[in-house]
Amino acid sequence: MPRLELNPNFSDPDAFYAALTEVHRERSEESSERINARLILLLANHVGDQQVLEEALAIAGQAAEPAPTRSQSAQQEQH
Repeated sequence: MPRLELNPNFSDPDAFYAALTEVHRERSEESSERINARLILLLANHVGDQQVLEEALAIAGQAAEPAPTRSQSAQQEQH
């Protein structure tokens, strides 16, 4: 069973980042969101393996949660 590759695997990460930012340059937020959605679907199709995709979704979902600040952590401990 394939696993999600979490180690750096870019042949040229700076070139990819430059291309990614360029495709978004001077686009509306709505247009950028459509580009991102298409890119996600294209790459998901390339990966193809449902378990790998679900692992990626789980990790991405965790990263989307903001880490609690110290004051929020202290407030949670008081309750």
